[in-house]
Amino acid sequence: MASQPVRLLREAIDGFTVDAVHGVLGDDAWRALARSETVPGLRATADGSALSTLIRLFQLQAPVPLAAAERAFGAAWPAAQELGLVEADGDEVRALLDVRPYGDESHDWWVVCDLTPGLDGRENPRDPLYVLGISEASSSLAQLTVRPPVGRALDLGTGCGVQALHLAGHAGEVVATDLNPRAVRLARLTSELNGLDLDVREGSLFEPVAGERFDLIATNPPFVVSPPEGDRLVYRETRFDGDDVVRRIVGGASDHLHDGGWCQLLAAWIHRDGVPWDERLASWIEPTGLDAWVVQRERVDLPEYAEMWLADAGLRHAPGHVERYDRWLSWFAEQGIEAMGFGWITLRKAGRDVPQVRIEEYTAPVAQPVGADFLAWADRTDALAAGDLLDRCWRLAPDVVQETVGPVGAEDPAVIRVQRTGGLRPAHQADTIEAGLLSASDGDLTAGQILDALAHLLDRDAAGLRETYTPVVADLVADGFLV
Repeated sequence: MASQPVRLLREAIDGFTVDAVHGVLGDDAWRALARSETVPGLRATADGSALSTLIRLFQLQAPVPLAAAERAFGAAWPAAQELGLVEADGDEVRALLDVRPYGDESHDWWVVCDLTPGLDGRENPRDPLYVLGISEASSSLAQLTVRPPVGRALDLGTGCGVQALHLAGHAGEVVATDLNPRAVRLARLTSELNGLDLDVREGSLFEPVAGERFDLIATNPPFVVSPPEGDRLVYRETRFDGDDVVRRIVGGASDHLHDGGWCQLLAAWIHRDGVPWDERLASWIEPTGLDAWVVQRERVDLPEYAEMWLADAGLRHAPGHVERYDRWLSWFAEQGIEAMGFGWITLRKAGRDVPQVRIEEYTAPVAQPVGADFLAWADRTDALAAGDLLDRCWRLAPDVVQETVGPVGAEDPAVIRVQRTGGLRPAHQADTIEAGLLSASDGDLTAGQILDALAHLLDRDAAGLRETYTPVVADLVADGFLV
């Protein structure tokens, strides 16, 4: 139940939404703010309105006149101070926290987090307990997460509570955990401000939910791999060795999932010298007995990796940057690390004797959100595990398109390429048999019957065609071309 100050605040900022902010800023200032530049936004919010005052305070992090702040918050002005959102200094008011409008196709929310660093080129080292707001990583995980109605969901490492907001839309109960006590406090405030009853707990990894099971676990753990010294930012780094935090979550997921349950991670992993990255991840996954689909979206070289995270910490131009940069590269060399991988890990407790495990690199553009494709993957893996693929009636997926390439005027194309336009947008180069199979798959005939008909038309041996194209059918099912 929200406190009286939170209820007053919620009433005061009603209408402070993503669309409303965009409407005030306009496209140019909106894009400039995405580049951490506030000047166009300040020019667009000079009218002194309540909405402009809120934008200046929280998103542009600019001081506003006391009288303007009092007008913007109205009866909630004392509440905004009591909750630690703002402070008055003479005739000026500054934000102490960020209240950030956030939303999806059907929701408008607010997220409470620490102020965005780096605006207008200002770089300052961050407090170790800094609570990150809406980020590219949190958006990516939200787009990855499957969205069936579920009973219990867990946001592991909730931060300011972004994933918990999404989970609350399709889960009967949401538990959110974080090691950082400051994140726990802000996630609770995010929950109350949005009128939600989230169960937010403090603790590391699965410790706060020992003995409990969930239908869906979503997590963007602190996966940054860095030298184990100096202040560490809790939202991105742990005290575990290397990428062990990801290994621990993968290894512990099964004990906290109901049958049929899901665990999805946005994660990073080490590429060790002489060890194939996919074999290394397989060694984490196979003992769990879970189905798995791992997609490496990016392989980052170590200089780029070090530069990215030193800049993220506000240390790019700080004294000692060269020495820190060199230490990172030296430590990577000492550890036998040759690169870092980023991507998605989806686990499902399907209860098979032989789990379906798929580990691949896929760096091409995808059609977001991809969560629906991962949800459909469950049906595909069930079909593959059951076998008898040629005895089933398949349909061509509705998002499949075909492209043919060949000399002008040629009777037959030299290349037939099919691609799904949804999800991961996989592509497949098809021969005449495969193209015929796909085009004839309308749910009336089994795949075997279609192959037999093609064998008759093309004067091919039917048994041989079945043997040759059974693995092809399996690939087409695995990639979602046949459903």
